[in-house]
Amino acid sequence: METTTHSAAKVESTAQRVSDIETVTNIETANQTESIVYAAERLIRQTGFQKTTVADIARELQMSPANIYRFFASRSEINVAVCRRIFDEIEQTVEEEIADSPGPASTTLRDIILAINRLNTLRFITDRKLHELFELAHNENWPILREHCRRLDELIEQTIREGMMAGEFQAGDARLASILFRSICLRFCNPRLTAEESQPTFEQVVDFCLAALADQEAAEGDRQMLITA
Repeated sequence: METTTHSAAKVESTAQRVSDIETVTNIETANQTESIVYAAERLIRQTGFQKTTVADIARELQMSPANIYRFFASRSEINVAVCRRIFDEIEQTVEEEIADSPGPASTTLRDIILAINRLNTLRFITDRKLHELFELAHNENWPILREHCRRLDELIEQTIREGMMAGEFQAGDARLASILFRSICLRFCNPRLTAEESQPTFEQVVDFCLAALADQEAAEGDRQMLITA
């Protein structure tokens, strides 16, 4: 009986050590992967993604190119990882806009599109070479771009649904409305169109979208109250 108990304890102890080793290995792998992505981003900012090679990244990290390939199968995979960081920044910013906006849904929607446009414009002006990689992801419709657009649609849908529930927007299909809203505001979200200054303006486009979403009866009631006041 004691032998059985001892064997079971030994097996459990061994399993725990294996689990601990795997955890440490996973952490080390994640840290190394992150280091490679950060180094690649620094080099892309300096020389552009087309001129940044795996050998350059390896040299930056003082390791061999073969070691880079332990974590990424190709330079293209590294480019995708760098671009994923840009998408993450945009999504996090949008989430913060929603969390920090106590006002009406229309204000939140306006702030969301403005925040995306602000990030893209800033990158276009200050990080043109990194922006070129971001444009490539849009031009070639990378899978991570489609994931990013779905995530933005979810966040916009959440805001529109809250507006519908509050009676600010007319009841309807919040998911479809979110897709239409982002599609109409595409020029202010798409990095290829960031530098364009043609009409209509940001305010005109967003005002048009919000007018389409608004509960017309509620809006008319508010207008009448203003007139009588």
